[in-house]
Amino acid sequence: MLDIIISQLANGLVLGFLYVLLAIGLSIIFGLLGVINFAHGAFFALGAYFAVSLYSTLGWWSVILAPVLVGVVGMVCERLLIRHLYGKDPLLSLILTFALSLFITALIRLFWGAGGIPFNAPPVFAGIFEFGAIFLTRYRVAVLVITILLLVGLWAFLTFTPYGRILRAGSRDPEMVEMLGINLPRVLTAAFGLGCLLAGAAGLLAAPLLTVTPDIATVAIMPAFVIVTIGGLGSYPGAIVAGVLVGLVTALTVQFAPEASAASMYVLMALILLVRPRGLFGERWERFE
Repeated sequence: MLDIIISQLANGLVLGFLYVLLAIGLSIIFGLLGVINFAHGAFFALGAYFAVSLYSTLGWWSVILAPVLVGVVGMVCERLLIRHLYGKDPLLSLILTFALSLFITALIRLFWGAGGIPFNAPPVFAGIFEFGAIFLTRYRVAVLVITILLLVGLWAFLTFTPYGRILRAGSRDPEMVEMLGINLPRVLTAAFGLGCLLAGAAGLLAAPLLTVTPDIATVAIMPAFVIVTIGGLGSYPGAIVAGVLVGLVTALTVQFAPEASAASMYVLMALILLVRPRGLFGERWERFE
């Protein structure tokens, strides 16, 4: 029994870090733009579909372009649609991004069809990794390592680069950033693109673990919102801790109570919000209150 629990916790850790990658992008968009991006799951799905198309035409190394293409699509959407809603009722951005999600999903069905598309992991990651009681496919181990490296790279970018510091400052006081002579609209466009790029990267990494269908957009969006809510709106450390918690709880529930697995993350969210209504790392931001 102990071996089963340890193995499931390892699988939950992989799932949790995929959720973290998805939720961090959502936190960046909300933290800087104040936009509740309901289309985030659709950008996750685009990452998977772009990877499938690039692999079939250009081979494995080309799939790393998939998140970049998703980021470009996100910046175009921000310039054409999202930009007009800044400073307005948050409900408007929720409605618009929900409509955008439906539109992107419809385009996916149009270009790739409604059926599932199998997408196997690279041959180099075939096989099983065994470490004591832990049994994981090599691809899951690779996903865990790549995700951690991406998160470390994002942290270094936000902490040590001038542009990263501008993003962090803009999330707290965008008016002051603009008064310093920084082109705020360009910063907002790049921030939305960065958030979408991270969603696309999560979709790329998750594609071999799932059957790639248009419905993965819906499957992805709810865990992302749950994690952001648990961790605290706009909190990057909160998203990391909450993502790992959700992954571990979901994995254990799948093993011991499969019928309750879909509801487990919502139960976890309810319990945490009863104790910490702003989430684990939430704080009061006068910009939104």
